[in-house]
Amino acid sequence: MIGTTEKKERSLGVKLSRKGERSSSPKAALIRKPYRPGQHGKRFKSKVSEYGQQLQEKQKIKFSYGVTERQLLRLFKEVERKSKQEHISAAEAVVSSLERRLDNVIMRLGITEGRNLARQMVSHGHFRVNDRKVKIPSYKVKVGDKISVRPESKGMTYFQELPERLKKFEPPVWLKLDKGLIVGEVVSQPQDTEVPFNVSLVVDFYSKK
Repeated sequence: MIGTTEKKERSLGVKLSRKGERSSSPKAALIRKPYRPGQHGKRFKSKVSEYGQQLQEKQKIKFSYGVTERQLLRLFKEVERKSKQEHISAAEAVVSSLERRLDNVIMRLGITEGRNLARQMVSHGHFRVNDRKVKIPSYKVKVGDKISVRPESKGMTYFQELPERLKKFEPPVWLKLDKGLIVGEVVSQPQDTEVPFNVSLVVDFYSKK
């Protein structure tokens, strides 16, 4: 049976990094069935209006990063103000804010393959930021923050096997990782981030609200 994540990815027609490498395997639903789910999925083709495109891109962001409508609306309001102060585009500010979520950073560091598992592990209290336990997946890290596994969690088989799995992994340029100690550090603002959605369309959507 195809899970909710796979159905959503097929519906939106794009992989959303929720399940890491599994979403790129030959068994992934989007690869095996590259069309919308449902009885008429293969034949379903329709011209999408600009408003419809904006809604689709908004859904991609919400599902990819696991954010609610309220969280996304608040984010765009904050970004509108911040982008004017820092003289950067609203789209860049949105991606930077989403990428700095703790659950996303855990995934980007290679500690988990996808955001789903990262979110669960953060919620269960397995990580610390600057030696303080953080259980909020949406917690925003900043430059200089260090992310580590709680000492009480290091005995778990998952974390004991992690250094071996991380040997060939390289995090993005804005993060640094000590693979032996499993300690990550935010060394700069997120950069060179490729995202599977058009942020500008969503900025336009919220700017009209």
